[in-house]
Formats: sequence, structure tokens, C-alpha cells
Amino acid sequence: MLRMTLLAGAAVGGLALAVAFPSVPETARGLLGLSSTPTGAARAAAPAAGPKPGGHGHGHAEGEEHGEEGHIAMTAEGIEAAGIRVAPVGPGTLVTRAAVPGVLAASQDRQARVTARLGGIVAEVRTALGQEVGKGDVLAVLESREVADAKGEFLAATRSAALAETTLARETRLWRQRISAEQEFLQARTAAEEARIKVDLGRARLAALGLSETEVASLARQPAATLRRLELRAPIAGRITARNAVLGASVAADAEVFSVADLSVLWVELAISPRDLPMARQGQTVLVTGEGEARTEGKIVFLSPVLDPETRSARAVAEIPNLEGTWRAGGFVTAHLSTAEQRVDVLVPRDAIQEVEGRKVVFVRNEEGFELREVETGREDGNGYEIVFGLDQGTEIAVANAFSLRAELSKSEAGHAH
Repeated sequence: MLRMTLLAGAAVGGLALAVAFPSVPETARGLLGLSSTPTGAARAAAPAAGPKPGGHGHGHAEGEEHGEEGHIAMTAEGIEAAGIRVAPVGPGTLVTRAAVPGVLAASQDRQARVTARLGGIVAEVRTALGQEVGKGDVLAVLESREVADAKGEFLAATRSAALAETTLARETRLWRQRISAEQEFLQARTAAEEARIKVDLGRARLAALGLSETEVASLARQPAATLRRLELRAPIAGRITARNAVLGASVAADAEVFSVADLSVLWVELAISPRDLPMARQGQTVLVTGEGEARTEGKIVFLSPVLDPETRSARAVAEIPNLEGTWRAGGFVTAHLSTAEQRVDVLVPRDAIQEVEGRKVVFVRNEEGFELREVETGREDGNGYEIVFGLDQGTEIAVANAFSLRAELSKSEAGHAH
């Protein structure tokens, strides 16, 4: 009985040790009388096998998960909707540039001042500051006694000229019929010539006041009350950049009432140091960069042959397009002058290079969409990077809006992390 009790106690103790110490060596387990095969109770108590460390916990095999990493599925329609531009890579030219600070200004060839040719009172203001206007649009209307006098004298001269022409025609007929003397004919002809001269002088005076030929021709049909009105018109198409007209205010002769500028083209005022002058020439193409990622190409239209005595620099003017109104006059920019050129085998735009986890990558187009590819860059300039490893010529990659693919990749990885 005592022996049976001892054997039962040893069996219970052995089972407890097997559960408490699963890593006991096989030799020790044999000495303790433990089996190397877990019992049914031990197998039930063991935790179920989970995902491998580093996996995403979605039940994928390790090889399958690695194959999907860095891939973005996207249709051709989705690529177009996202504004992603794809192009094959190839050789290109790296350009070394010298940076020159500049200030944007309205082109002096595309701006105009609207002045009052005579004193008057502002009767109407038809445009607002910043408004787009076309050439010939009425900006404001002045009322002036001087313009009324000028119009009245012109109309009187016109009527006198018409009467003189009628008299001349009659005297010419009578003289040819030998009814009147030649002297009367000559007097009528002289009077008609003087009347024509007065009409021409009156028309020239009205033109000097700003009236167009159409307005002058229609004066005889206008009511007398409108004779004192003078319309100020836009000499060019553009935007109102200054307005000094106030309804009812008095305007002096030669006072600037409006300023109009065509901002579709801007000037970049540059001060080029003597060190950089050998790299600048008139007609040269320059890269102009502003705040953020704003950049465009311009051309130097003027390069001063003399240095400023105070700054010891040469004034230069570059002209840039501004059809979309991206650039604003008065803003600070940087103009990059080309100093050297180097040919490279593979050149990609700067927008094509993205950074993911500290690595420089590009997105290569494939049948399903895009795949991430790490690249090694070499030399660079303001427009692109040389690729020394990772891309072959002709490989199609995302060259514009590639940052949206990086964002899509980040969202995909965040979703897998959950």
C-alpha cells in the first residue's frame, strides 16, 4: 500500500514538473521520469501559433506579403484622373547655374497711365481697382467747360465749312457761266479753305483731349447736354493697378487718374555682380524660381553695359510669361544663370524622385499600376537628378505628381499595420 502511494505521488510530481518546466533537457526529463511528448492536457494549454514577427497578421505567407510590398494598383483612368504623368527616362543635360536675386515688376512695355487732359469734375466711375479692362473701355467720365468749348468750336467750324463749300460751289458755277466776276470766285475759294483749316484744327484739338475719330464724327448727333462730358478710356488691355478717381471730385489737368498694366508678362529686375557678369548675356534663357515650387523660364531682354556706381552691379531685365497670374509684381524671386552643361546617361525630373523611409525612390509603371524602386542619384541641377543606379534608359516612371503615389503607398502601409 505504501509503495502504491509513493508511485502515485511520483507520477503527479513528474506531471507538474513537465508542465512547469517545458524546456528541461531530455536527459533531465528522463531522470525525472518525464516524457518528451506533451500530454493531451499540455497540448491544450499551449497557445496557438501566431503570425511571424514582422508580419502584418493577415494570414499571408511571408513570400506573398513581400511580393505585394511597394506595389500600387491603379488603372490608366485613375492615373489620368490623379494628374500623374508617365514618361520614359533617357539621357539629358545637367546645367550648373549661378543664383541672382531679383524683384518682379510690371513690364514697362505693357503698362499705361491714364491722365486727365484738362481739368474737370468726375461725373462717373465705371471701373474698380483690380478690374480687367479691354482696350478702349470707358474707365470714367469727366465734365468740363473746356471740353464743351472745344466741341462747340468744332461744331461751329464744321457748319461754317459746309456753308463755305456751298458758296464756293455756287460761285464756281456762276464764274464758269461768266455771270459773276473772277474775284468773287477767288474770295469764295479762300473762305472755303479757311473753313477747312478751322475744322482740321478743331478735330486735332479734340483728338488731343482724348476723343477718338468715331466720337468726333458723332458729335453733331449728340444732345447739347453731353458736350461737356469727356470719357477716359483704357489705352491698352490689362488690369487696373491704380485708381485716383472719386465720384464728384475735382481733377486737375495732367493728373494721373488710372494706371493700367498688362500682367500677362512680367519683368524680373536683376542686379548682377561683376563676378557673375561673364555668365550673363542679352537674349539668354534663365530659370526663375519663387516661393514654394513656383518656377518658369524667362529671357534676358536688357543687360546694362555700365555698372551702378553705388552697388557696383549691372542692371539686367528678364521677361517671364504670366498668363495664369501665378506671379505677382513686387515679389522676390531668384534667377539662375547657366554656367556649365554636363551630359548624363539617365536624367529624371526632380518631381519624379521621392523619399520613402530615408531612401530615394521612383515609381515605375507596370501592367497593374506602379511599383516602388530604390535608385541612387548622382549629380543634380535645378530641374533634375542624374540616376547612377536603379534605372535603365526607356523605363517608364511617374515624372509628375509622384508625391500622390507616395501618399497612396503610405495609406496602404498604414492599413496593413492594423
